[in-house]
Amino acid sequence: MRRQYLQIKKQYPDAILFFRLGDFYETFDEDAKIVAAVCEITLTSRPITQDQRAPLAGVPWHSAETHIAKLIQAGYKVAICEQVGEVGKGLVDRDVIRVVTPGTLVEPNLLDARRNNYLAAVVFAAGKRAGLAYADITTGEFAVTQIDGPDAARRVQEELARLDPAEVLIPDSGGYPGLDETRTLSPYDPWRFETEAARQALLDYFQVSSLAAFGCEGLPLAISAAGALIQYLRQTQKGAMGHLAGLHTYSTTQFMVLDAATRRNLELVETIRERQRKGSLLWVLDQTRTAMGGRLLRQRLSQPLLDVSALNARLDAVAAWAQAALDRAELREQLRAVGDIERWVNRCTQKVATPRDLAGLREGLRALPKVREIAEQVGQAGGLDLCAEIVALLDAAIAADPPATLQNGGVIRKGFNVELDSISLAAKDARAYIAGLEKAERERSGIKSLKVGYNKVFGYYLEVTKANAALVPDHYIRKQTLVNAERYITPELKEYESLILNAQERLLDLETQLYRGVVEQIAALASRLLATAQALAKLDVSAALAEIAVNRRYVRPHLADDLVIDIRGGRHPVVELTQTDTPFTPNHTLLNPQQSLIILTGPNMAGKSTSLRQTALITLMAQIGAFVPADSAHIGLVDRIFTRIGAQDELHSGQSTFMVEMVETANILHHATERSLLILDELGRGTSTYDGMSIAWAVIEYIHSHPKLRARTLFATHYHELTTLAERLPHVANYHVAVAEQGDEVVFLHEIRPGGADRSYGIHVAQLAGLPRQVISRATEIMQQLEAHGAASDALAVAPAAAATVQLQLFSEGPDPVRQEIESVDVSTMTPLEALNFLYALQQKAKRT
Repeated sequence: MRRQYLQIKKQYPDAILFFRLGDFYETFDEDAKIVAAVCEITLTSRPITQDQRAPLAGVPWHSAETHIAKLIQAGYKVAICEQVGEVGKGLVDRDVIRVVTPGTLVEPNLLDARRNNYLAAVVFAAGKRAGLAYADITTGEFAVTQIDGPDAARRVQEELARLDPAEVLIPDSGGYPGLDETRTLSPYDPWRFETEAARQALLDYFQVSSLAAFGCEGLPLAISAAGALIQYLRQTQKGAMGHLAGLHTYSTTQFMVLDAATRRNLELVETIRERQRKGSLLWVLDQTRTAMGGRLLRQRLSQPLLDVSALNARLDAVAAWAQAALDRAELREQLRAVGDIERWVNRCTQKVATPRDLAGLREGLRALPKVREIAEQVGQAGGLDLCAEIVALLDAAIAADPPATLQNGGVIRKGFNVELDSISLAAKDARAYIAGLEKAERERSGIKSLKVGYNKVFGYYLEVTKANAALVPDHYIRKQTLVNAERYITPELKEYESLILNAQERLLDLETQLYRGVVEQIAALASRLLATAQALAKLDVSAALAEIAVNRRYVRPHLADDLVIDIRGGRHPVVELTQTDTPFTPNHTLLNPQQSLIILTGPNMAGKSTSLRQTALITLMAQIGAFVPADSAHIGLVDRIFTRIGAQDELHSGQSTFMVEMVETANILHHATERSLLILDELGRGTSTYDGMSIAWAVIEYIHSHPKLRARTLFATHYHELTTLAERLPHVANYHVAVAEQGDEVVFLHEIRPGGADRSYGIHVAQLAGLPRQVISRATEIMQQLEAHGAASDALAVAPAAAATVQLQLFSEGPDPVRQEIESVDVSTMTPLEALNFLYALQQKAKRT
């Protein structure tokens, strides 16, 4: 065993080996010592008894899926070694049948049904060109792009941020310092990325003589990445590589670009703090009924379009379902039964489908006629193939309620195969004979205590007590003697035993053969099934977005290739849903060539950041083909959304909060265009007031006046001095968030109004946050000093005693004696003279302190 382990380990040096040992898998360390035993669940689901566990006492015990999941999540690869030779004398031959990696998982229990599990491959050339390919072997998606230009590395990072792959292949030759260190990087043989080797791998896989039909013939780096990915899948998945539905070549210029910071700041698929789905835009929009629809919506959210006609086609579909309330409700109910056809089909192509996968596929396909009937009434039935012959095959072949595995039979339906039925009938008759044998032999022999039993050593037997030995018939053959009994067999009993045991083995072999044939027939029709799955996903997404639009009063946006964003009565889709105590206050946003940059001022907590994000999210929703939360919306298509929001240290890379802020701002200024949307929230706050204000001032001037920029921009700030820029720059406009002052109280109205604000009400917010009363009082005094004297040094110079007094109050220990004395006096019983005397005494005490 050790030698066998070391031989296989040489072939897979970076994988943890799982060795098949009978009913178990065992894992080994570098010295071939057992470190864990795992019960094989996925392939056989055999129950493991205490007797079977006994020889492995003291060894960590896990299910196979649990153990593999932990290893994969930690970034390891797992090589599954099965017995490939006949079990007999000597060591059984073993070989790796599959290498499980983070990007090649197919087990449903280890995957999120509503998101893709991508494997990506990246290759660079001289730092100015790059190829990127990605695939999801659970759905068959396979795409590739080539990125040219000095900013290739940055654009690759943006694509990886969009895809969020589980694993990224890179040449094992270094030179990739720019890739995100948090990703699972898998170094791979550099020669596999060579263009000719990669090209040949693609030609062989697709069985074609040219890649022209896939659109990547003239893109050598794209071919390198895609070919390396195919070779990796062939190497890790062996004979069960699965079905990749062609190769789609795309350009990143076809879609809105969203960098990692923007995706994070807008909380598209998860929240910033908790990193949870709840509270994200995806959480609001994902009302899909199928896992396929959920994955498609997530893809659209991560890759907004720049094509008005394509977007209008999506909006037409949403509008059609929005206007057909009854049909929409019936469709969404029918979609509940569809399941995940896409992944079930791909499990068939990978030859790992279980009987219940096929049963789920059958139920999903049975729902198609009704789904298509409803979709035809609404004019949305394009691409729906009923796949009737596949339904007929599954109905005929697979039992109504099949077991989880093939281990104990019962998967193939009666009547599907004559030979299987005859063997099953013979076995059934034999079992019936043995079931009735005990009664028959008791009557025939007159031995009332005769029993029929079975064990693995002797098989079936007749047991007679020694007290009845004289009654034993002559044709009984003694097989075993016990203390108080004798065990016998008969030739007829052995014949039926042989029939049962051979039939059971033959049944399992034949069922397995028939089952694999069914799986292969489904795999041969994978292209049709996957096309239907994609059509169902589109229906699901359109109906879900229509449901949301109707229930939440969303409207269809008007899309154009101009530079205007005009949102009337816009609402933040997430805040509107989560803010249940008070109604959400809608606001308008107008950005156009005449008013391309808005400086937004106002108090903290008044809604500036919400308004900024709201505009970005409405724009993004429009460009995925969704209705938007507004009274009306005209959206001139945006090529990129940039956000500079919040403060975040990156200590692991040696970058402070302010440095991160400046790096992100530099990225915006270098790569934004006049078609971009910029969201800048409190730029410059990470440094001194004058430095920060100077930087913010200069950035506004640069965005406004640079001939290649002039992007539509929302700029929120507490530097009220910046509002004077509206008088100097013709396309800058001031807006503020309105407040109402009622005595000492401040009420936030959350309304965006023209003009600048002159106060931020920060001390009021501090009071709401619960700062000590002494701090609030002293802060108010200092603010008044600063407003009166202008410079901080002058303000502090005129009030040193006040600062000292407050310091004593803040850090004094024990209760205040003056306050205690006041609280202990009953004012209602005091005479005027007593009150004056008491007040005089307090005044004297105050002077002494």
